[in-house]
Amino acid sequence: MLQNTRELYGNRITALDGDVGTAKDFYFDDKHWLVRYLVAETGPWLSGRLILLCPHSLGEVDLHGKMLHVELLRKQIQDSPAIDSQIPISRQYEMEYYRYYGLPVYWTPGAFSDLGGNRLGLPRSRDGIGTGLQRRHRDDKHLQSAKSVNGFNIQALDGMLGRVGGVLVDDRDWSIPALVVEIGHWYSEKEILISSSNVDRVSYEDSMVFVNLTRTEIQQTPETNLAKAVTSENGRNHFHD
Repeated sequence: MLQNTRELYGNRITALDGDVGTAKDFYFDDKHWLVRYLVAETGPWLSGRLILLCPHSLGEVDLHGKMLHVELLRKQIQDSPAIDSQIPISRQYEMEYYRYYGLPVYWTPGAFSDLGGNRLGLPRSRDGIGTGLQRRHRDDKHLQSAKSVNGFNIQALDGMLGRVGGVLVDDRDWSIPALVVEIGHWYSEKEILISSSNVDRVSYEDSMVFVNLTRTEIQQTPETNLAKAVTSENGRNHFHD
């Protein structure tokens, strides 16, 4: 199901044997438009420590109960590498994180299609992991905070559009098909979806998202219905009720 990350912040996170904490943020890849990590705040359980949970571990999302299920034990999470709140996360930390869970690092060939193919905590070849770790050691500059882009201005080919009102995620594979955009007074204060395929780049220095659409093309986009929004076959900006 498609969901605005804005609606998931604060949701409870439960492991196989008890509560973990609450959803604080999502770190996503603005090149491939995929969620890489859920950031959880552990509250009194681990003295407010922040933890990362990658999509491999995420199970069912309970919309009515405002709950995210994680297919891990609390002990596994407790013993995972600790992080601070700074991004981009260092590549050294990510290598340690994936080594701990025995998963292929996402920046190796074929890793993108592995989601759901191996559950966390199951053994995997250390040789394969080691090979992947040697391929790329720099920090991933495309790894960004979903919460931080809320409010970013949207720049079309012929002028300003509005601002980001959330990141739309598909909780089946944690891909990001679109940004939720709050359009300004020039277009009746509507909220629409702009396909991630129409995003040219995200400037974090300027707090701005650049899209390859004109304001006229945006005006042809219906108001969003997040429960029924779909993309067209060619991936362009055609979301409909």
